[in-house]
Amino acid sequence: MLRLSPVEPKQVSKELRGIWDGGQNGFEEVPTFLKILARSPAAALAYGRVSGALARGRLSAQEREQIALAVAEINGSNYCLRAHTAQGRICGLTEEEIEYSRRAAAPEPKAAQMLRFTQLIVLQRGEISDEDLGALRKAGFTDEEAIEIVANIALNIFTNYLNILSKTAGDFPAIADGPPESLLRESTQAPA
Repeated sequence: MLRLSPVEPKQVSKELRGIWDGGQNGFEEVPTFLKILARSPAAALAYGRVSGALARGRLSAQEREQIALAVAEINGSNYCLRAHTAQGRICGLTEEEIEYSRRAAAPEPKAAQMLRFTQLIVLQRGEISDEDLGALRKAGFTDEEAIEIVANIALNIFTNYLNILSKTAGDFPAIADGPPESLLRESTQAPA
């Protein structure tokens, strides 16, 4: 049962309706998360503006979804895992890329380094070594992109925590509890 109440469509202002429409991301129905978020117009507007700005940034939709999957897995947000699995498919991630991203890993070295950086930022609360930041740069990421990675992490932590607090459920198909064992073994290996 939801711990925070969603709003009804007739209760949403025109400004918030625009966020709903943009936040559907190819889904037919407005996700329950957005209905809950709309309970606070200030938070909903902030979310809409930040997510819209990041969508126009340097990171691709696929990279943003990979970050979202890694962060949701770390935070244990099942609703966000389900939502970003569905959104990842829409933006072109393969099932393998989705499963790897959940473990902050990827077969492609640049994506693997981005996800390793994401994992370190989340688990170490931003306290990473010069070597870890250097590894991200060596993989081909600029300082601008590093900042956008952190911004995407922050946005996803917000949505993870709100959905965990609310006990948001439904909306998206169920997913496996975790990646296959073969991916678990591979994700513990350092990226190339």
